Amino acid sequence: MSQLAYIAFDDYTTLSGEQMNLKLSYKFFGLPLGSAPVVLVNHSLTGDAEVCGAHGWWSEMIGDGKVIDTQQFTILAFNFPGNGAENYVIESYEGLILRDVAFLIKQALDHLNIQKLYAAVGGSIGGALVWELGASFPDLIKHLIPIACDWKTSDWVLANTLLQDRILHNSKNPLFDARIHAMLCYRTPESFKARFGRSIHEEKGIFNMDSWLLYHGEKLQKRFLLQAYKLMNHLLRTIDILQGRGSFEQVLSTIKGSIHLISIDTDLFFTDGENRETYTALMKHKTNLHYHTITSIHGHDAFLIEYDQLEAMLSPIFSNVNTNK
Repeated sequence: MSQLAYIAFDDYTTLSGEQMNLKLSYKFFGLPLGSAPVVLVNHSLTGDAEVCGAHGWWSEMIGDGKVIDTQQFTILAFNFPGNGAENYVIESYEGLILRDVAFLIKQALDHLNIQKLYAAVGGSIGGALVWELGASFPDLIKHLIPIACDWKTSDWVLANTLLQDRILHNSKNPLFDARIHAMLCYRTPESFKARFGRSIHEEKGIFNMDSWLLYHGEKLQKRFLLQAYKLMNHLLRTIDILQGRGSFEQVLSTIKGSIHLISIDTDLFFTDGENRETYTALMKHKTNLHYHTITSIHGHDAFLIEYDQLEAMLSPIFSNVNTNK
């Protein structure tokens, strides 16, 4: 497992025309660079580049002998710039959009002499970044795997991120309160009912539902930075691979790699309905296209819960790698 490394981008000009001094931090896992196919893994809103190992947020899927096998692949994971890793934040982030992050990652890949990715995989905003990388660099990725996400910010996500922004800027306890609201987007009423059933926490004398939400608010408050949350929430509002490029068909049909859409049937955030619309539209223009649905009561967070289903969906992509380079 490598240490966190950095690439500085001095006077980077954003797509909105602003100049910013930025840096990308990243980690490698698995086989040495140059000796194996490279898999890019993008983290979600409050995640980071620590994708596997003892403290890895996706260690159930990535590791020795796991579905994304560190004995067969070189795993590369970037931190979103300004996500708070090692306390690095961006104070004036409004001019940065998700496409800028994709452009920065491509420059970083060039710096690392990585010309081709075997796969790019990510969940939530990390999956949206997979979409943006594919649209921006159609020849870069052999297998695009966007999970629990969309290629655009829907009206529903815009509404919820607006509320998040209001909480983050106006609450007396912004991280805590924003996280409580976010958990209502990431789970479902059925998930809450199955887990808590209106039960009471005997020691605290409150509903277990309340205790769980308060715990998540407190937990994020301790480990995450307010400015980083503001940035990541802002980036969620900027997902749009079509902006300035043309129609859906024109943009998506240029992507050379296989697209493996993985949706969640109960996702309240990036809905299964939106994903099915994307799949139906793409079927007319692309043959190397696959659609999978995670069945779960848990909603958006199911890609961090339903590991058996996800493994079954990913295994065909990452097995027999020597014949699929």
